[in-house]
Amino acid sequence: MSAEYKVDGSIAIITMNNPPVNGLGHVTRHAIVEGVRQALNDPAVKAIVITGAGKAFSGGADIKEFNSPKAFAEPSLHTVINVIESADKPVIAAIHTVCMGGGLELALGCHYRIASPGAQIALPEVKLGILPGAGGTQRLPRVVGLELALNMIVSGTPVASEKLAKTALFNTVAEGDLMTAATAFAHQVADVRPLPKVRDIKIDYPNYEAFLQFSRNTVTAMAGPFPAPLKCVEAVAAAVTRKFDDGIRFERDLFLNLVQTTESKALRHAFFGERAASKLPDVPEDTPIRPIKSVAVIGAGTMGGGIAMNFANAGIPVKILEMKQEALDKGLATIRKNYENTFRKGKLTQEKFDQRVSLITGSLSYDDIAQADLVIEAVFEDMGVKEQVFKKLDSVMKQGAILASNTSTLDVDKIAAFTQRPQDVVGMHFFSPANVMKLLEIVRGKKTAKDVLATVLAISKKIKKTGVVSGVCDGFIGNRMIEQYSRQAGFLLEEGCTPEQVDKAVEKLGFAMGPFRMGDLAGNDIGWYIRKRRYVEKPHITYSKTADLLCEMGRFGQKTGAGWYDYKPGDRKAYPSDVVNEMIVKHSADLGITRRKISDQEIVERLIYALVNEAAYILEEGIATRASDIDMVYLTGYGFPLHTGGPMFYADTVGLPNVVMAMEKYAKGRHGDAWKPAPLLAKLAAEGKTFN
Repeated sequence: MSAEYKVDGSIAIITMNNPPVNGLGHVTRHAIVEGVRQALNDPAVKAIVITGAGKAFSGGADIKEFNSPKAFAEPSLHTVINVIESADKPVIAAIHTVCMGGGLELALGCHYRIASPGAQIALPEVKLGILPGAGGTQRLPRVVGLELALNMIVSGTPVASEKLAKTALFNTVAEGDLMTAATAFAHQVADVRPLPKVRDIKIDYPNYEAFLQFSRNTVTAMAGPFPAPLKCVEAVAAAVTRKFDDGIRFERDLFLNLVQTTESKALRHAFFGERAASKLPDVPEDTPIRPIKSVAVIGAGTMGGGIAMNFANAGIPVKILEMKQEALDKGLATIRKNYENTFRKGKLTQEKFDQRVSLITGSLSYDDIAQADLVIEAVFEDMGVKEQVFKKLDSVMKQGAILASNTSTLDVDKIAAFTQRPQDVVGMHFFSPANVMKLLEIVRGKKTAKDVLATVLAISKKIKKTGVVSGVCDGFIGNRMIEQYSRQAGFLLEEGCTPEQVDKAVEKLGFAMGPFRMGDLAGNDIGWYIRKRRYVEKPHITYSKTADLLCEMGRFGQKTGAGWYDYKPGDRKAYPSDVVNEMIVKHSADLGITRRKISDQEIVERLIYALVNEAAYILEEGIATRASDIDMVYLTGYGFPLHTGGPMFYADTVGLPNVVMAMEKYAKGRHGDAWKPAPLLAKLAAEGKTFN
């Protein structure tokens, strides 16, 4: 689709029509230019109105053309804006619902702008590691002022149109029908000359040098590894300090420079990766989904309570089932306390607080959850316990209900086999804390129905999670990979590192926390329980015994006040532990290992390349659909640094031949068997290809 042209009396109306958000793709840009030219060549036309069909004015660039030659093909957005701005008849932008990125830049090129209330106005390019590249940094400060424009551009956060009503961005915010108001306004200004141009407005901001320097200092402190926010400041500064055309050229140079940065490529990779994760090759987009109007959760513990909150936050009633009144009361009290904390911080209105709390109720009887559309089991991670629960669910739940397990490692096919309806069984692995973490690993069993997958992917969006589908294997995508990462972390301790050194090395790269701080947060006893199972099921896999020795000391992490680190009451800060470090050194001596100095580079490579190699097996086995799915799991569930794009994108950036070369080097050390490259990794490296 492109743009539709019609004439209403003496007013030409150009309606962008490129669903879902009227992206400014090449065909649409061409149609706008042709529409403007047609209107200019028609003596009967006195003014032109540009608007968008459906639920957007324009969301900006067409993401289908991102990273392709079409994105810059003529007519470029710059050309479109120049055609509009230089028109000798007034051009009015009729803005509604969504006006972002290139859509807002297009509107700023018009002579007049009318908006409906509630329209979301933004220049969000910084979130993709770039800046507005079609005049946004030069024009927006001229209509809303230097300070507001800078805040909008550096944050990328949308602002409602009515909050901008008193600025020069809009000539009016129209109540009632937008197009009626726009055509009436077009008649009013049809003969007004000269035509106003945003480029001609002078920016008046006393002592702008001090404000810009303050902004540079603030943004530098907050931007972390991302270069775009500071470049946004410099581009906006050019709007004040340079002539308009010079500022446009400066903005364009900065834009082209940012597009080539690894950080921007990583952000764009994550942007597309999140959208790709919701698509499965064998599940058509028009697959019917089952209605989810009520949800049940089995277990009122930390995980069960967090899961329930997700659905209540989305306005879906939830019933939590427990076996004992005491456990149920404790779980409901914790949920209420969580909401009270959010309310006290001003992030929740009284109305929303009351609504969400009322949507979560409890029960001690399976009969009370029988009519739920979706039931999620969140009980202890033990197959025997799961068997009891799923046999009971099979006997009481209505036909068509989706039966989901929150298991983090167990075989979903075995769980499904406990029922007479394996097609309705699926894994829904939430990450702790479940009401905060964005990832939802959706585990597809051999018999899971396609409409169940489509429904769970849809519900994941509704509860604001990034749903990533995994096949069945031990640990699925995330925990299967993290096991190899944790193994290497343990071996590093034996060979010469302390927990603090390992954690600091990866945290310096941008990880939210290193493997040992993460273990203390999650509970070291969880890993211990899994390793004990591994010793029986997979005796050929070797682990460092340091983690077992730690658990034998009762140091399970923050919940016991001691783990790899020491903790003080009411203080989550990790303090290095002399007791733990002495244990590690003694263990090395008991193994006959001479401890050595290990570089941060070796630490980072061993941890990340262990993830990458296991991920290559996962891809090859078809457990993950695509490499970007694996990146999304790690970006949204494991604190992998966003600016690196995830483990697979990181490996692509380093170069797969370099990854394999490093692995060959580490294969000569202790536990060298862990460094055999996965066949897919070896093949791609030999061919000079990438995962993504």
